[in-house]
Amino acid sequence: MTEPDDAEPAAADPTDLDLAGLFERLESTLLGGPRRYTRVELSQAAGIEADEARKVWRALGFATVGDDDVVFTDGDLTALRHARFLSEHLVIEDELRTAMTRMLGQTFSRLAAWQGQLLIELISNRPDLLASEAAITQFVDELLPVMQDIQTFVWRRQLAGYFSRVVSHATAEVAAAGIITTVVGFADMSGFTTLTRNATEAELRGVLEAFESATTDIVGAHDGRIVKTIGDEVLFVADSPDDGAQIALDLHEASAADDRLPALRVGLAAGPVVSRLGDVYGSTVNIASRLTSICRPGWVLVDRVMAESLRDDPRFVLRPRRPESVRGFHHLRQWRLRRAGTARPGARHDERRAPIRGRVGGIVERAGEQLHHRVT
Repeated sequence: MTEPDDAEPAAADPTDLDLAGLFERLESTLLGGPRRYTRVELSQAAGIEADEARKVWRALGFATVGDDDVVFTDGDLTALRHARFLSEHLVIEDELRTAMTRMLGQTFSRLAAWQGQLLIELISNRPDLLASEAAITQFVDELLPVMQDIQTFVWRRQLAGYFSRVVSHATAEVAAAGIITTVVGFADMSGFTTLTRNATEAELRGVLEAFESATTDIVGAHDGRIVKTIGDEVLFVADSPDDGAQIALDLHEASAADDRLPALRVGLAAGPVVSRLGDVYGSTVNIASRLTSICRPGWVLVDRVMAESLRDDPRFVLRPRRPESVRGFHHLRQWRLRRAGTARPGARHDERRAPIRGRVGGIVERAGEQLHHRVT
């Protein structure tokens, strides 16, 4: 029996693709050409000492390679020549140069992992791309320049924003030393450890996506900046006590409105911090972290400087709490911060000691029941 002439062609089987050959071509596109240099050959071509090239490679987070392994491309050669130019024309100490290189490697490693996962997901959801290796290669070739342009644009905007913050906060001498006065905040999802043990991968992704989306939107809305996200916790900075307070309270309101999110604990402190390579350090950061660790779910705790700055603002209500002894601070003073017009200080319904809401709440409740059966 013959098939009619207008029959649709059979769908391509992704297993028929030469994945090894495909990824080899994609790698060549990403790396700026095929692998053609050993480490020694690359160092000689770039005019840089082999030991210095090895330091740069390791600081970027790449695996150590043997002297005779052909793993480097023309793109690597160009990058190493740029590194030599910076070393020769800029007065940068070796320690700082290595730290800068390490930070670039760590930042782009995370970005590349996220973008790689996104690319694989996009390709997997496009049957037309799976029809041939050429279709996938063309798709990546068209997408990469766009992603690169967007990254460059975001980097330039972020750099402009950084200089704007420096000008508004400090003198050139203080900025060069990396010391600024700011508000530091930590926001932590309560019950996250239990959630990770009992949630499915899809549920966990949904929680993290909701958390990152809320923190990004709210911190940005109040002229703040997210320093870093570590699993269930985000570290952010704000220009003023008012901005920091608004961020913290808005985060709680967003958490209460989203069934995917557990209750949050937020700690705020204000004072000088050392800003280095995009991160912040110092006693102010430590105080904010300790306040978060002793904070109840659904609460915001602030330090003395924050409390003094906000106490005359009619939009906020501050309630002193008993000082506690925590790591590094024997008598840490703390105040609970609320928005004026919300529940009275003694009310318990907004504390939400455990995140028992929606699908996430069901996961935590089931875990509690299992534990109860084990001990009774």
